[in-house]
Amino acid sequence: MKYTQNEKILQITDETIIVGVDIASEIHYARAFDHRRVEIGKLLKFNNDAEGFRQFATWVRAIGEKSNKSKIMVGMEPTGHYWFNIAQQLKDHSMKIVLVNPFHVKRSKELDDNNPTKNDRKDPKTIAMLVIDGRYMEPYIPEGIYSELRTAMETRCQIVKQLNTIRNRVKRWLSIYFPEFNQVFGDWEGKAAMAVLRDFPTPVKILEKGVDGIIGRWKQDKLRAVGRKRAMGLLEAAKTSVGVREGIRAAENDLMILLENYEMYMQQYDRTMSLVEQLTKHIPGLEEMLKIKGVGLITAAGFIAEVGDISRFGHPRQIQKLAGLSLKENSSGKHKGKTSISKRGRRRLRSLLFQAIMPLVAKNQEFRELHQYYTTRSQNPLKKKQSLVLLSSKLIRVFFALLTKGVVYDPQKMMNDIKRPLLQEAA
Repeated sequence: MKYTQNEKILQITDETIIVGVDIASEIHYARAFDHRRVEIGKLLKFNNDAEGFRQFATWVRAIGEKSNKSKIMVGMEPTGHYWFNIAQQLKDHSMKIVLVNPFHVKRSKELDDNNPTKNDRKDPKTIAMLVIDGRYMEPYIPEGIYSELRTAMETRCQIVKQLNTIRNRVKRWLSIYFPEFNQVFGDWEGKAAMAVLRDFPTPVKILEKGVDGIIGRWKQDKLRAVGRKRAMGLLEAAKTSVGVREGIRAAENDLMILLENYEMYMQQYDRTMSLVEQLTKHIPGLEEMLKIKGVGLITAAGFIAEVGDISRFGHPRQIQKLAGLSLKENSSGKHKGKTSISKRGRRRLRSLLFQAIMPLVAKNQEFRELHQYYTTRSQNPLKKKQSLVLLSSKLIRVFFALLTKGVVYDPQKMMNDIKRPLLQEAA
């Protein structure tokens, strides 16, 4: 992988055709240039289908034969999901794909004509000029097991969003129609609570059912953790309920739909996690990740899904940059601004690491001691959130070593950050 702008520029030679493509949902526009920024082909308009991609390949080959150029580099904006299809087609035709930042395109489109106009003819040229300047990145398109895992974890993320929406709506329903329900059941997702919500969710129906009816319903599901005391508490809550009594039939229908959707998404979640568990068995080093106390399947699989094939990285600092955890500083002259993380990169990877580090600090002894050290050391003590961000980068280095070197996790090596300063002070 090439990272410096000079190395990116050096990839473009006098044998390279630089093609800028403006991606859309149905129709794409393309323009071709040489390394001197001279246009060497007419504007191409092609559809987002098999015939359109064949037309594009024929157009590029014709330009290559006419200009005596053999290398092709196609630049585009990562516009939502619309670039996935053309990227696959270009890859099948052995064309190099690079991506430019949409923000850069927006900022640089006035350089040629001093006009903020945006159109389908202008954008492909702007994209191609950014590629020639080396202002692009080479996308990683996961293959095989890594593609499967990324898709599965994306599906899991979407299901979790839907489940959270349903949970919030059920809580809202209860606060309107039966606010006392939460005084009897701490969690409406428990089996006994779900049985009540399915069969007699309103105070009126609970009073009609009575204590024996409630207990009888729980016995149908063979629930042993609840009994007469809980049933009597539910009945008393129903008697003194201040819930809304109007529009009850429609409200019950709304609740039934929410519970049906909840059960459906829970089944989908279980099926997806079963697939994730099967996929992770084929990734070397992942079992060692799971041996770290506080690291679960979701953290390990999510990390692999976002990073992909770990062998494409030469140093864990590259993964840190990918997660947007690399440091940035705003300084000028004598003024030295505060240092913070860049937040440029894969947002989901950064969120995953931060969410994973909190239970690690709580459950894992070595991470807890490091966190305590970073926040209480005499020189440059960190705030709690700063320490968690630093430990997130530490976790990246641990995962990188386990996945690339095939070593066993060693808690003692984690403590070197503490021992080294102490040794220096002693010396």
